Amino acid sequence: MAFSFFQKIGRAIAGKSRVDDDTLDAIEEALIESDMGVDTTLKVIDNLEERVDRDKYMSQDELRGMLRDEISKLIPDTAPQPIATKPHIILVVGVNGVGKTTTIGKLAYYWRRQGKNVLLGAADTFRAAAVDQIDIWAQRAGVEIVKQQMGSDPAAVAFDTAKSAVSRGSDIVLIDTAGRLHNRVDLMNELTKIRNSVRKVVPDGPHEVLLVLDASTGQNAFAQAKEFARATDITGLVVTKLDGTAKGGVVVGVSDRFGIPVRFIGVGEHMEDIKPFDKASFVEALFKPEDI
Repeated sequence: MAFSFFQKIGRAIAGKSRVDDDTLDAIEEALIESDMGVDTTLKVIDNLEERVDRDKYMSQDELRGMLRDEISKLIPDTAPQPIATKPHIILVVGVNGVGKTTTIGKLAYYWRRQGKNVLLGAADTFRAAAVDQIDIWAQRAGVEIVKQQMGSDPAAVAFDTAKSAVSRGSDIVLIDTAGRLHNRVDLMNELTKIRNSVRKVVPDGPHEVLLVLDASTGQNAFAQAKEFARATDITGLVVTKLDGTAKGGVVVGVSDRFGIPVRFIGVGEHMEDIKPFDKASFVEALFKPEDI
């Protein structure tokens, strides 16, 4: 059973009456084990060491407070994304297996419960059964979907989706895209074609590009974020499978390294198990014995 972030930090500072090199080494190890990444971890340790010297650390609770503050500083603030344009078009990207289709279904359900008219676009036409899977999620979420046969041109599906959204008066449009990273040039070209197709109908669209990452993949999440950030302008992250804090550091590391705000987190398998990311609540949860 994986130790939570709280437990790892607790072991690192247990019984310590002062911060020495051994304490900092133990904290560093705990941060890295939580998939925060080496670069982000070193930032935290350097800042923590400077602050301890300056503020004269006196207790374990004070040290936890300092550590909490330093981690919080590295996570970009997530202001609510304004949905002023109708339709508000969102491209959803990510490699296969991270929960991209599931996330789209959950987001559709999340916004439908808020009274929004939501439309899905099944533009991942390369992967076998991808269209069928997102169709099932559309039914579960109670929203409409635009789809074509597998192997169809994704840009054509995106065009039809945008056109349908305008005619239906949709509030929010979620367009699925192929999760392939075998060739960054192909990925970039495909996403560019999809974007251009959308803009033929909605000139200022797409309004968001959300990258879905799986928290349980650890350092692979960094590699995926790097490749997609090169291929397109990512405006926000959705971190899935974050139903515990053992690997919560990946949220800190990826958002710090790429400067991309986390918009939503997936915390379970049910339709309602997705919620807007709240930095203060998330950091606070890292330092509690219970999971998120």
